[in-house]
Amino acid sequence: MRQQSDIPVKVRGAIIGGPMPLVCLPLVGASRAKVLEEAEALVKLQPDLLEWRIDGYEQVGDVAACLSLLTELRRIIGDTVLIFTCRIDLEGGMTELSREVRLELNSAVIESGDVDIVDIELCNDREFIETIKARAREKGVKLILSYHNFEQTPSEHFIYAKLLEAQTAGADISKFAAMPQNYSDVLRLLNATQQARNEAVQVPVVAMSMGPEGAVTRVAGGLFGSDITFAIGMQASAPGQIPIKKLKSGMALLYDN
Repeated sequence: MRQQSDIPVKVRGAIIGGPMPLVCLPLVGASRAKVLEEAEALVKLQPDLLEWRIDGYEQVGDVAACLSLLTELRRIIGDTVLIFTCRIDLEGGMTELSREVRLELNSAVIESGDVDIVDIELCNDREFIETIKARAREKGVKLILSYHNFEQTPSEHFIYAKLLEAQTAGADISKFAAMPQNYSDVLRLLNATQQARNEAVQVPVVAMSMGPEGAVTRVAGGLFGSDITFAIGMQASAPGQIPIKKLKSGMALLYDN
């Protein structure tokens, strides 16, 4: 039986940390038209969640333009859970933005009421995190605190500590992603994930190993305590993601018993 979270997160009709790991598809279009085209197509694939990686949007620095597009995006996706992510360039973001713009943008989308979850990085300064956390709590928006390493996979102790750090800092969901150099690195991440789930981390966890070697974590990570997996709808947002139809077929062998 899959290991569930002690404190599941319920958003719209979805349970993150519940009986099944959920599948999320990224929206990564560069133009307004492309984002909306992707949204129309991805909703038809019936993901559990969508993530708007707004750092790939050509007008990401224009808060008013972003809010206008977000309103239209919500109209298209209806009641599908939406994660809003403006990924910092230090951890794989597609656009370099100042701290001030990122803070203003995250605050504005939380205020809009059109997003359900925001994802910010643990590497942000304490004031940044506390500000976003307070605004998210006020509006009933859930918070992911995340860590990404595109170069290597740290030690099990480091992975466990980062997942715990996110929870301690007030995350509703703790996220960790790393690049493996070999399959031993993949096993290290999975072991740290199940340790976190069985010990101190009570909130839902999102943990993945990237790249070809890490693809197994996209399918089987839920058995070790990871509660969301990211797939490809039209475009990938990180190395190693699997097309949603193939991912769901693989997951059905593991979780539908």
